[in-house]
Amino acid sequence: MEIWRKNEVVLITVLICILGCINGDTDPNDAAALRNMFNSFGSPGQLTKWTGNGGDPCGESWKGVTCTGTRVTEIKLSGLSLSGSIGYQFTSLPVLTNLDLSNNNFAGGIPYGLSRNLTRINFANNQLNGDIPYDFSSMTKLTYLNVAHNQLQNQLSDMFAKLSFLSTLDLSFNQLPGNLPWSFRNLSSITTLFLQNNRLTGTVDVLADLPLKNLNIANNQFTGWIPPQLKDIHPQTDGNNWNSGPAPPPPPGTPPAHRNPGRKPGGNNSPSESDGNGSKKSGISGGAIAGIIISLLVVGGIIAFFIIKKRSKKSSSDIEKLDQPFAPLASNEVQEMKAVQPPTAVSTKTFDSSVSFNLRPPPVDRHKSFDDDDFSAIPVVKKKTVTVPTDVTSYSIADLQIATGSFSVDRLLGEGSFGRVYQAQFDDGKVLAVKKIDTSTLSSDMSNDFLEMVSKISKLHHPNVTELMGYCSEHGQHLLVYEYHKNGSLHDFLHLSDEDSKPLIWNTRVKIALGTARALEYMHEVCSPSIIHKNIKSGNILLDAELNPHLSDSGLASFLPNAEQALNNNAGSGYGAPEVAMSGQYTLKSDVYGFGVVMLELLTGRKPFDSSRPRSEQSVVGWATPQLHDIDALSKMVDPALKGLYPVKSLSRFADVIALCVQPEPEFRPPMSEVVQALVRLVQRANMSKRTVGNEPGASRQAENTDAHDYM
Repeated sequence: MEIWRKNEVVLITVLICILGCINGDTDPNDAAALRNMFNSFGSPGQLTKWTGNGGDPCGESWKGVTCTGTRVTEIKLSGLSLSGSIGYQFTSLPVLTNLDLSNNNFAGGIPYGLSRNLTRINFANNQLNGDIPYDFSSMTKLTYLNVAHNQLQNQLSDMFAKLSFLSTLDLSFNQLPGNLPWSFRNLSSITTLFLQNNRLTGTVDVLADLPLKNLNIANNQFTGWIPPQLKDIHPQTDGNNWNSGPAPPPPPGTPPAHRNPGRKPGGNNSPSESDGNGSKKSGISGGAIAGIIISLLVVGGIIAFFIIKKRSKKSSSDIEKLDQPFAPLASNEVQEMKAVQPPTAVSTKTFDSSVSFNLRPPPVDRHKSFDDDDFSAIPVVKKKTVTVPTDVTSYSIADLQIATGSFSVDRLLGEGSFGRVYQAQFDDGKVLAVKKIDTSTLSSDMSNDFLEMVSKISKLHHPNVTELMGYCSEHGQHLLVYEYHKNGSLHDFLHLSDEDSKPLIWNTRVKIALGTARALEYMHEVCSPSIIHKNIKSGNILLDAELNPHLSDSGLASFLPNAEQALNNNAGSGYGAPEVAMSGQYTLKSDVYGFGVVMLELLTGRKPFDSSRPRSEQSVVGWATPQLHDIDALSKMVDPALKGLYPVKSLSRFADVIALCVQPEPEFRPPMSEVVQALVRLVQRANMSKRTVGNEPGASRQAENTDAHDYM
């Protein structure tokens, strides 16, 4: 019996050890998240007791970790000189309420998918970039958010509508642009708001009725007037573009401005409050009483109006019995009533003796009845349904956040007229390019317009047009997902290449010109209706692994609602046709002009406009056009990177096409189909002609080996 008892004790002890090793004091998902976090931080020694393999955060009291039961509820790692990226481990901590990573050296973006139970977030004094993810809008328990002293540079989303418990918001010392989100007006508990030292624009009217006690909006680009409701809290406002002079009076009928910081919506406030002397103030002011009386008079007038409307449906003999004198309706009002009266209306004679009440409602509603029959006659406007082709993938914001490293600067491929483009790496190994459409060209409330644009762009299929692979329309964000081309843009190849990189040979330059011309020919003359690109430039010509060209942003300028405004920023770039600069109107021929400028870049290696050159040479069109038909001058204009390795006749014919495309009069520029034919003939003739010239020995032999296939 004694031996059995000893064995029982040993067995129980072993079971306890096994269960303890398996379960520990920490939820397995929480423990795994913290281990992954430790690894993403670079396994720093200052995180005592932390480990990237095994360990029990709650049971072993890891530094900065607080648990409730088996779940991690707080992580406070402030001022530990931690680096790396914050990562996405926090998505596995669903009950986390307090996250403090301030005063460290974290870089990259703010992660998407943080716990919705968070009440406090402090990421201040790091090196974070990008934006505040839109899913912060679902953190309805959040009371404190501090992302000050970082490098956030994207416009604030309209994401604050549900953050009614947020009392402190610090966005200061970043690079945030644009207007304040309209949803700021829903921050009904906000008392401290710091926005200083950003690039914020527009007015601050949305802050007028918030219960603020501390406000700093200094050193931005705000305009307009400071709302009088804010002046009693003495906000810091220096360094903005405030309008001088008194603010204009509010529109007629606007209630007087007032602030009551102590009162929150839905609060059970007493109808009377004590003043500074201890006496009682009346809960209803004289102005409020007057407002109530006026409201009662208006309501009474409306009721009287409808009573008379009802009586107007009675016989004329009944109407004549009314005691009050009324003025008869004008003849045009009678005709209006005839037109809108339902089938059960009385005769014309009845209307001739009808009356108009002194308190008339607005003319639009004067003869409207609020009977159910009238409501059934109101036409119902149905929203247009847009069907997106099934071969275009719909991505979620979370998918794209993860694939782009939270839109990290390290993944930034470029910034165009309509938004930034990021490299996206998906779990299946696929690499794509994600364009984040700026809200200035497509606001968050235009989702239907965005889907319609996606539907149209998805129908563009051509070997030289960048293919649309997917899209995202979620939480007011609009993104396009394109195929990715590893060699970047033609602009980068021509103007940003390293000294060690190989320059584009002549054959490849002609191939790029011909492929781009075919893309434009497809958009202009194959698509029905024709599509004007409006933004032809070397930065929108992407090169794949074989240096084949792919025209990007195709269709965007034609289908985006506010594209023209964004394109205005291209003024002075050197690509714009003269008529566009004068009238702002884009045509097929303005595309031809832009293509001619790209050909000049290929020929000369120069930028369309270069302010660093002498004034006479700053515009490549103005400098090159007079010399395009002079063979001696032409040979001096060629990109030095070619080192004289080109067929002379091919160069001359290439210049002839350029001269046609950049003519100042649009009617004299050829259609793109003729440009394509000219470039094809150039290739064919170059293949037959073997005469070349070069400045270096061996140039002739290399040029003679030019093959038409290389051009095509």
